[in-house]
Amino acid sequence: MNYSFAPHTKNYESSAVRDILKVTQQGHVISFAGGLPAEDIFPIEDVKIAYDKVFASGNSSLQYGLTEGFLPLREAIQSRMELKGISSHPENILITTGSQQVIDLFSRVMIAPGDVVLTEDPTYLSALQVFRSYGAQVTAVKSDDHGMDPEDLRQKIDTLNPKFIYVIPTFSNPDGKTWNQERRQCLINLCYEYNVLILEDDPYGDIQFHPDEQYQPLAVLDEEQTHVVYTSTFSKSVVPALRTGWVTGPQEVVQMMTKAKQMNDLHSSSIDQQALYYLLRDFDLNGHIERISKEYYLRMTIMRDYLNKLEPGLFTWKEPKGGMFMWIEGNETLNTTALLHKAVEKGVAFVPGAPFYVNQPKHNTFRLNFSHSAPEKLKLGMDRLVDVLLNPAVV
Repeated sequence: MNYSFAPHTKNYESSAVRDILKVTQQGHVISFAGGLPAEDIFPIEDVKIAYDKVFASGNSSLQYGLTEGFLPLREAIQSRMELKGISSHPENILITTGSQQVIDLFSRVMIAPGDVVLTEDPTYLSALQVFRSYGAQVTAVKSDDHGMDPEDLRQKIDTLNPKFIYVIPTFSNPDGKTWNQERRQCLINLCYEYNVLILEDDPYGDIQFHPDEQYQPLAVLDEEQTHVVYTSTFSKSVVPALRTGWVTGPQEVVQMMTKAKQMNDLHSSSIDQQALYYLLRDFDLNGHIERISKEYYLRMTIMRDYLNKLEPGLFTWKEPKGGMFMWIEGNETLNTTALLHKAVEKGVAFVPGAPFYVNQPKHNTFRLNFSHSAPEKLKLGMDRLVDVLLNPAVV
């Protein structure tokens, strides 16, 4: 049968990361491809106890819930955001099925076909997929290690009149960089001047390697609370399977997203929300985050030390200050998409960098995830990867 799909489905793309993960499910492949947290550090017993508390609370815990989300959980999230300096209210917080749903709901209520969305380059590839699926014209702003270039940002805002700007300013995906304070304030100032919204994606901000350093969310700098829509998730700090994220921002925007969510799935899983509430209430989440941050720092340094074995000048990278990724750039003759097939044959995988770019991909880049593999497995995987990278016949 010839199925007549809606015209907008022509913009649907498969995720390069998900496609690679399918390939790497073979038992011998050590994968640095996915953005996966460490399973060996999951607080399994505490999660089980939290679910026991949900079921002990009575049959009503299994009933439908509010679209906005479980109120005690929203109150707990408000308290956690206050620690970051973000001012909000429970009625202005929407619980979502991961922060990925925030990107989709925000795009659904904001983007009309042909609208311009400005992003960093490279940036989170699943966000690019969502923006394009709604017909957005995604345009890259020149960026460096400190954030978006102020002159290019101003020029593109002035000439393109974007609907919004999407950024991951703290431990970004894919390149792990952290914006400096000057660039953060510059973005806020320009968006005030031109009346442009910002979607701030902050899934990794808690995973910080240098606790003495401060990285202010853009939502803190938005003193009028009118221009920044802020989203984060518990997928990286607790467990991904809870699929619980949230969004806060200008009230009109969050209310419109709530209406869109109601039409989409009524509400996110109430059992999971209630379990997460008990976990936040009775579990030392801050202590857990400190533990995983120290462990991820250790794993990052192992990966870094292996990369230091590569011949100087062939590959470049910056040591991340937090998060889960390292971003590597090779010489211009390197094609990491072709290299991936050879790496998988050797029993190791990464994500080629090309899909993370808006329209001018660099085929000599790739992303490595250091959080998922335990140290000994990480060392074995890096042995294999370095062997591939140093083999002239492969490169």
